[in-house]
Amino acid sequence: MRPPQTELWLHLTLALGLALLGPPAVGWASARAPIYVSSWAVRVSQGYQEAERLARKFGYVNLGQIFPDSQYFHLRHRGVVQRSLTPHWGHCLRLKKDPKVQWFEQQTLRRRVKRSLVVPTDPWFSKQWYMNSEAQPDLNILQVWSQGLTGQGIVVSILDDGIEKDHPDLWANYDPLASYDFNDYDPDPQPRYTPSDENRHGTRCAGEVAAIANNGFCGAGVAYNARIGGVRMLDGTITDVIEAQSLSLQPQHIHIYSASWGPEDDGRTVDGPGILTREAFRRGVTKGRGGRGTLFVWASGNGGLHYDNCNCDGYTNSVHTLSVGSTTRRGRVPWYSEACASTLTTTYSSGVVTDPQIVTTDLHHQCTDKHTGTSASAPLAAGMIALALQANPLLTWRDMQHLVVRASRPAQLQAEDWAINGVGRQVSHHYGYGLLDAALLVSTAREWLPTLPQQKCTLRVLHTPRPILPVMRVKRNVSACAGRPNHIRSLEHVQVQLSLAYSRRGDLEISLTSPMGTRSTLVAVRPFDVSGQGYNNWIFMSTHFWDEDPRGTWTLGLENKGYYFNTGTLYRYTLLLYGTAEDMTARPKGPQNATAQPTSWATSASSTARRGASETGRP
Repeated sequence: MRPPQTELWLHLTLALGLALLGPPAVGWASARAPIYVSSWAVRVSQGYQEAERLARKFGYVNLGQIFPDSQYFHLRHRGVVQRSLTPHWGHCLRLKKDPKVQWFEQQTLRRRVKRSLVVPTDPWFSKQWYMNSEAQPDLNILQVWSQGLTGQGIVVSILDDGIEKDHPDLWANYDPLASYDFNDYDPDPQPRYTPSDENRHGTRCAGEVAAIANNGFCGAGVAYNARIGGVRMLDGTITDVIEAQSLSLQPQHIHIYSASWGPEDDGRTVDGPGILTREAFRRGVTKGRGGRGTLFVWASGNGGLHYDNCNCDGYTNSVHTLSVGSTTRRGRVPWYSEACASTLTTTYSSGVVTDPQIVTTDLHHQCTDKHTGTSASAPLAAGMIALALQANPLLTWRDMQHLVVRASRPAQLQAEDWAINGVGRQVSHHYGYGLLDAALLVSTAREWLPTLPQQKCTLRVLHTPRPILPVMRVKRNVSACAGRPNHIRSLEHVQVQLSLAYSRRGDLEISLTSPMGTRSTLVAVRPFDVSGQGYNNWIFMSTHFWDEDPRGTWTLGLENKGYYFNTGTLYRYTLLLYGTAEDMTARPKGPQNATAQPTSWATSASSTARRGASETGRP
């Protein structure tokens, strides 16, 4: 622990730096010193009128509801400085004392970086090697197009730094209802132009999904007849409110949200969504798309050079997002790729400088063949999912994750960690279940029988402190809530929630082994993570046990992979199992007859989530 004088010196230095240098870089926030802004998220008991009363009484400007038809409001105070190292205790105290205020939070800056790569300049459909059969195998998109599926009727929104809505390869597919500027609070998501064109990211991602085909310009998007929108939210102050509003825009209109950003990929950050953003995810999957659930497609991260792990990113390791990794044309792990247990599938991007990259739209009505990183992989997956949704619009968000697992193949992807899980599927921490095949995804989607409601079984394994040994195993025999309404027969996501202290967090490798013998690394060594803070109720997630039977002994492994004198304490360990009562392995391997669907299976995603939202079972 630093002495008080050192802490004071740090705060004074930071304050002086802010004064001398002016406003911090966009989205900047210190891990040690939160930067408070002049807006509050407030939940009131009586809706809009109560929010207006509060605003008038205390001098706020009511910026409206955060979620449609909700009690959450966004209030801004003109009398509070834009950025401060301390919360405004006076305003917080007044809100706390008001009996109509159920909850409030002064907003802080949140650091979110675009997952793009700055690649030196080097070397339009002929260039799209990942879908024109030049790569072997490619993403098998031509076969889907030949069936007349091009994304018609599907709406995709790119959450990023805006999109060039008048671009010659985007304008005809541009959807203003799927667009908004949450940085300036206006309906126009047009990017802000700068000499270095740093706000090109969203336009590039949009072109991958829905660049217009057969117009004699650039290349074609994967779902070139889909409607495309853009949310400008990364080019300004980023708060929990901004993220939640972006993820909640028009949830009955937008089918797929594609996000290629997250916490910094520096190998030492452990960060995730705030309270409101987690609520946005929950609302999306329970209420979005008429109750079938919003599809959140997420890039897994570009921290490979820093040995980062995407399970330290609370967006990619959420059960509500579909995390996408990258592979090169030759099927190799890209230098920027992060390995982790939450990645579900993989699409193409580039690797070394000489590798071909991704062709797409660019700023100033231009084209580029220099788009890369996992930023380029997630929109390709979003486009393929749009094709599957066109083939079967009734798919729920969980159905789609099941389909992606079944439509991903190891193909030629090279990695040393390929393993066969308990139901015979190959899975890797680099690639998830492998390269996503659009034709296989669509054919499976056409005949898919809806899954039974999602169940959640929560098992509190350890709640008394225990010293962490150099090699430690915590075993627990569970019945997966057998005999209870939330009994699980076939797994989907598995989460481990941990609270622990450790002298050097990055040296601690954590793994989980299922009763069927599948070992999944929840976090590997992160050499740049020298933090002594450990993990405070952090939730790790793995997709590697998909469809396995959870009954039996689960083993949590903790191992010191660094300095021999590392010490720590494990305080709490909770195992969270998600899945269904159906034996998914009993489903036919080939095409299924949709007419055989039992009446009892016709359950909406909203009832699914209600049943599994907060049930706790005993082993």
